[in-house]
Amino acid sequence: MEANSVAVNNRPAIPDGALAAPTAARTFVATLRQHGVDRLFCLPGESFLALLDVLRDTPEIDVVTCRHEGAAGFAALADAKLTGRAGLCVVSRGPGAANAMIAVHAAAEDATPLVLVVGQVPTASLGRAAFQEIGPSAFDGVAKGVWQLLDPARTGELVARAIRVAESGTPGPAVLLVPEDVLGQVDTGPGPVDRPREAAPAIAVRDLDLAADLLAEADRPLLVAGARLRGPAGRPALRAAARRHELPIVVSNKQQDLIDNRDRYYAGHLYNNTPAGQRETFGRADLVLAVGTRLDAVTTGGYRFPGDRPLVHVYPDPGRLALTGRPALSVAADPAGFLAALAERPPGVPPERLSRRRAWIGELAEIEAANARWRPQHAADGVAFGAVVAALGELTGGDLLVAVDAGTFTSWVFRHLRFGGAGRLLGAGASPMGFGVPAAIAAALRRAPDDGGPPVVAVAGDGGFLMTSAELSVAAARRLPLVVIVADNGSLGTIRMCQERAYPGRPFATDLSNPDFARLAEAYGVPGWNVTTEAEVRPALAAAFAERGPAVVAVRTSLELVTAYRRLR
Repeated sequence: MEANSVAVNNRPAIPDGALAAPTAARTFVATLRQHGVDRLFCLPGESFLALLDVLRDTPEIDVVTCRHEGAAGFAALADAKLTGRAGLCVVSRGPGAANAMIAVHAAAEDATPLVLVVGQVPTASLGRAAFQEIGPSAFDGVAKGVWQLLDPARTGELVARAIRVAESGTPGPAVLLVPEDVLGQVDTGPGPVDRPREAAPAIAVRDLDLAADLLAEADRPLLVAGARLRGPAGRPALRAAARRHELPIVVSNKQQDLIDNRDRYYAGHLYNNTPAGQRETFGRADLVLAVGTRLDAVTTGGYRFPGDRPLVHVYPDPGRLALTGRPALSVAADPAGFLAALAERPPGVPPERLSRRRAWIGELAEIEAANARWRPQHAADGVAFGAVVAALGELTGGDLLVAVDAGTFTSWVFRHLRFGGAGRLLGAGASPMGFGVPAAIAAALRRAPDDGGPPVVAVAGDGGFLMTSAELSVAAARRLPLVVIVADNGSLGTIRMCQERAYPGRPFATDLSNPDFARLAEAYGVPGWNVTTEAEVRPALAAAFAERGPAVVAVRTSLELVTAYRRLR
């Protein structure tokens, strides 16, 4: 061995001085730290070994190894929803990036900040159809931005840019492809880049004046609250504005936890299964104040709401304003700041109008309460999933964190689970199957051991659960306190329901042959219960909550009672 080289753990010799040199991998990790990243989800690949090696010596960043790249992406997506910062997912090239694409798509549809880092083929192989090569164009039309790091001197710049783009404007996914040889090269550039300090744009007094005037003239206003109010300032500002101006609150798709569902101002949830009669009542509003919501397709019922009703739309990204409805006022501003400022304004509502408005609030609250009330239902082919949701609410008082997967079973959750003030809901607006378990893992990781916080629950159908059930190994290894509830009706229920509508009596390819879910859980070292009768539901859930680590409760549910609103036949 030459005198001017160093061998480390049988690795190839490294020139003297290189050990102290700032490599691109070191700059990469340092920039993550300076942007507040304390956790990332990955499935290790040979294309980013240099990054893993630096992370090994960086205890400030928790590296969570998942069993599938799609699950890693979902967990990062859920982490972003919990923290309000970009979630980080790191995968290898080709197959790894393709598997993670489901989370990129979900982040785009759900306006959630996500940074996907893809270990790329070496620079000398780029553009040559190399083994497992994937190009930036694979993410066209889905990601907000895609960059390929070719110059190690730009590492800090591009890492910081990816995070900034993911979090700014309408949040979404950003993708950074890093050739494996670049990570080990010396960074001759400026090094790590700090997170910039950003001040929220000032809210124009004239906009507040006009909004207050429009509210003062309305008999039946409706405040539609969206995801950009999920931060620590959003919920208090929402409550304060509603009380100050006597405004009923309807939440956008999968944002049911923005306000205590038993609050007198809570009027309902705009999602796929909002009852037609309730949507029609919302349609009687004479002013819609939409704050922190993009007014996406599901929330608006296919862009039919608010229709021709006067609309005040408040959202940080000007590009999302005036895309639907008839805006009387569009405001590009911080939603929480806008509501907080509005709460400081005197309402200016005449007494006779105030009386009508309070009657309107009462009417909406009564409709929502009647819709949410659980009335036992029975079927010959299994347990009505509403009974499971009702027991869940009774055991927790609505103060729990629920990560919902995708499927018809969610209608029971959204209809009958009343979230309390400490309750939280994690859902993906694109409704991708497989989200529930990884999201619950991300949530449980954010809980300190024995912190006394609300229990973490994943609710999944049998189809969605089996897509990411391998992540139980992560929950078991870390002894994460979470309960997974599996709604097992032996069918891809949503598709089966659609088949019965389009081709009555001709189901095909939607029946599922399932394992014994309790034994599957036990194979991972996780206690499991199989529930086949309604009488077994509550004791099984209580036993699962008593566990200090993960637990699985599989309930044989009715396919006939396929949703909370309709029977299969």
